Amino acid sequence: MTKAFSRRNFVRTSAAGVAAFAASGVSAPAQERPPADHASPIRLGLASYTFRNFNRAQTIAFMKQLNVFELNAKDVKDHLPTDPQEEAVALADYSSAGVRLHAAGTIYFAKDQDADIRAKFEYCKRAGIAVIVAGDPAPETLPRIEKFVKEYDIRIAIHNHGPEDKLWHSPLDVLEAVRVWIRA
Repeated sequence: MTKAFSRRNFVRTSAAGVAAFAASGVSAPAQERPPADHASPIRLGLASYTFRNFNRAQTIAFMKQLNVFELNAKDVKDHLPTDPQEEAVALADYSSAGVRLHAAGTIYFAKDQDADIRAKFEYCKRAGIAVIVAGDPAPETLPRIEKFVKEYDIRIAIHNHGPEDKLWHSPLDVLEAVRVWIRA
């Protein structure tokens, strides 16, 4: 009998393990901190949606506090507006704060139409974004989206909401759709 291990249970179990380790009194070996100019092989980032209840200036302040400067921006509040002029102001704010926009999304591709898809790629191109996090693109839309991926040299990542997601229940569903599409 196989029992599903949900993300929620994983987080709870991990948190319990960390708490038990912290309570044990055992400390991790002391490590020397790398020099400030040392580039880490791991770049942490965050999703602006995490700060959806805060405006762009507050989000930037939080990022500075966290010392995290990679952002997956979303058109929420004023984080990355879709209006080109408002978007330019946001981009200037991020640039002056040293924040790099590495992705945008979640962006929904509800229409299987060139004009709608092109507008979303143009939005990301203006922002210098290399990855669109796509929410619920229909499998039959993937060939059209891929045409724009090639034209704009912007990658797509399909976002799923786990088992409750109506279209993409797991990353394996995404993988299977891509395999089917590639074979076609």
